[in-house]
Amino acid sequence: MEDGEWVRVRRPTDRDLWNPSSTEPESSSKPLKITFTGPAKHWTDALPIGNGRLGAMVWGGVASETLQLNEDTLWTGTPGNYTDPNAPEALLEVRKLVDNGKYSEATAMAVKLTGNPAQVYQLLGDINLEFDASHLRYSEETYHRELDLNTATVRVKYSVGDVEFTREHFVSNPDQVIVTKISGSKPGSVSFLVSLDSKLHHRSYTYCQNQIIMEGSCPGKRIPPAVDANDDPKGIQFSAILDVQISDVRGVIRILDDKKLSIEGSDWAVLLLVASSSFDGPFTKPSDSKRNPTSDSPSALKPIINLSYADLYANHLDDYQNLFHRVSLQLAKSLESTISDGSLEWKKLAPSVAGLLVKGSQDNTISTAERVKSFQSDEDPSLVELLFQYGRYLLISCSRPRTQVANLQGIWNRDIQPKWDGAPHLNINLEMNYWPSLPCNLSECQEPLFDFISSLSVNGRKTADVNYEASGWVVHHKSDIWAKTSADQGDVVWALWLMGGAWLCTHLWDHYTFTMDKDFLEAKAYPLLNGCASFLLEWLIEGHGGYMETNPSTSPEHNFVAPDGKLACVSYSSTMDMAIIREVFAAVVSAAEVLGIVEEYLVERVQKALTRLYPIKIAGDGSIMEWAQDFKDPDVHHRHLSHLFGLFPGHTVTLEKAPDLCKAAEISLHKRGEEGPGWSTTWKAALWSRLHNSAHAYRMVKKLINLVDPDHETPFEGGLYSNLFAAHPPFQIDANFGFTAAVSEMLLQSTIKDLYFLPALPQDKWANGCVKGLKARGGVTVSISWKEGDLHEVGLWSKDQDSPKRLHYRGTIVTANILPGVIYTFNGELKCVKTYSLQEAGFP
Repeated sequence: MEDGEWVRVRRPTDRDLWNPSSTEPESSSKPLKITFTGPAKHWTDALPIGNGRLGAMVWGGVASETLQLNEDTLWTGTPGNYTDPNAPEALLEVRKLVDNGKYSEATAMAVKLTGNPAQVYQLLGDINLEFDASHLRYSEETYHRELDLNTATVRVKYSVGDVEFTREHFVSNPDQVIVTKISGSKPGSVSFLVSLDSKLHHRSYTYCQNQIIMEGSCPGKRIPPAVDANDDPKGIQFSAILDVQISDVRGVIRILDDKKLSIEGSDWAVLLLVASSSFDGPFTKPSDSKRNPTSDSPSALKPIINLSYADLYANHLDDYQNLFHRVSLQLAKSLESTISDGSLEWKKLAPSVAGLLVKGSQDNTISTAERVKSFQSDEDPSLVELLFQYGRYLLISCSRPRTQVANLQGIWNRDIQPKWDGAPHLNINLEMNYWPSLPCNLSECQEPLFDFISSLSVNGRKTADVNYEASGWVVHHKSDIWAKTSADQGDVVWALWLMGGAWLCTHLWDHYTFTMDKDFLEAKAYPLLNGCASFLLEWLIEGHGGYMETNPSTSPEHNFVAPDGKLACVSYSSTMDMAIIREVFAAVVSAAEVLGIVEEYLVERVQKALTRLYPIKIAGDGSIMEWAQDFKDPDVHHRHLSHLFGLFPGHTVTLEKAPDLCKAAEISLHKRGEEGPGWSTTWKAALWSRLHNSAHAYRMVKKLINLVDPDHETPFEGGLYSNLFAAHPPFQIDANFGFTAAVSEMLLQSTIKDLYFLPALPQDKWANGCVKGLKARGGVTVSISWKEGDLHEVGLWSKDQDSPKRLHYRGTIVTANILPGVIYTFNGELKCVKTYSLQEAGFP
């Protein structure tokens, strides 16, 4: 078979469990590919690949090529001390100033509550490829570079004379290796030099005729001191091995300068890159680590070195597609523009070709960047499909079980000093990274977040005890691989925010509501929720009007004008503080009920405190008040939507239970405006979706899809780069994830008992469509199709939950009992028209 024309045998996924009529829209004319017609000129033109731990950016150069490498445990620093014995005294002073209404003075004093800066995410290095001078004369019209989301593979093709060269790149999770294959259409046409390099302190050398080894270290401090190196603590050590294999028939590998390998006259070459570090958890100093990367990397290479390229690719695809193929989305403006669904017709082939996927048609002359440029006029729904699935691809590629959490750039970074340290920021960015994991059927990808929360709770107990003389655990707005929990160094407006850990805890309860995993709730979630609630109960103090309040309190990264006309950010009981605490307390009560914990003292205290939390207030202009008082806002178009947390991602402000607050939230969104960085844009899309306002939700979708020129980017304007990375600018990955989550909210919303179908569907923009495999709370998998803007069919099934549901569509409410192991099909009037078992569908 020719390359790209192979058929893949795969495991059934959630999207296969329900297949509506053949008139369902399908977008196979535009495959899920990000394409370029030339090599990358900027980092944001390069294409990302990853397996959660290892990542690479593929530039696609012709005469010379760079694969920029990342390993997720490479950070500066060592475990830190996240306590400050002087903080309690400063806290008393700040609280007194707030109580006296001296908000600007309290803001100035609150600097004493900030701490040391977080550590910095680093890079691994580069694979450098150098081809002979003939490649400078390649035929530009033959060049094609793509990232295929279906296979998680980057391909580069171009011709030099009558020889077509092909490169394929992927990162395997099961085999933990970055793989590159270089081939030519004529025998003996593959010749190039390869080397390893890094911006970090390192040495590289050749080994065994066909390998290059690179060993190095990260700085032991954020900014290494300009003194004797012996005074600098030992940082994280790393090692990488590049193994080169060539065709048996012809070709030779030579060593140059003990650092480079020269491949000459081969039919093909396969490059395998493995890497490891000495990081042994957030509480172990690198100098005390028992992990040895110089031996770990050879051990990682040993079991795969004799695997063929086809075997490596098959292992990669089997693992990746089991996750990616769980959800499909097809959108179309009109029925005439759709074709019948053939995407789920799979043929069983011999094992020798397992791992290779059906070829799709693609116009190689139109780049994805051109599609983004034209979106404002053509509003191509297939580009929305691509961007939706790209978010799922990126999450699979940067967050897997036993890896580190997705940071501000996921896993991809080229800088020693990345913007904002590349660190997890807990006042929106880290949480947004994981918004799509549950509704978009990637719950496993959330596991690193739970491991991270567990580590934070350990250090957070020390911070709570020493800094605030409280029990439980606390985390502020910014962290790092060492699970930093104290306030960062910097401006109080962003550094002093104590709700980071509490916000993360809402993800624990969400995980339970989606999966109904009682073991997870008991063993993992509830102990963490309990510790978080313990701190919050002691952080709350008796305040104005008999309410429990927080003091000091900030609304992330936003100032207000105090009554005396001075700018300030510190006051009491910001709306976001109260909304997050309300969510955590409600989760504790609900979790205790599920687990049968009825008489625990903490639960009783939480129940009492819930009734006394400072309520959400409506300002004189009808909007939600961001602070406990109706302070003047110096920046009404501020990028953060903190005061709307209760609407989304929270659940306490709903159209059914709080229509007055929803109306105020709508006014707040109008007041904030539509401008802002990418993540703010996608948060607004999700908020409008929760208000069931399809027009404004879609306006935010459209707002994001604007091409950003990296040579002329403007901070805080949002948009997309040519590789579809979302822009702040610069690049922040959270908006990619926020986009995927927002689109899912437009199509499906849920509580444990309720399912809302197409609540914010833009009927005129996506008149026809189908989504398969979304997840809803209550452990239900959902597929939906619609025609000419109206619901057509719904498929529901639950694996092991007896799940009574209220089904909602445009005011119609129907009660249905979803029994485990049964697939239910409902028509547009929510009438059940078909049921059949998973076994009848051919599933085990």
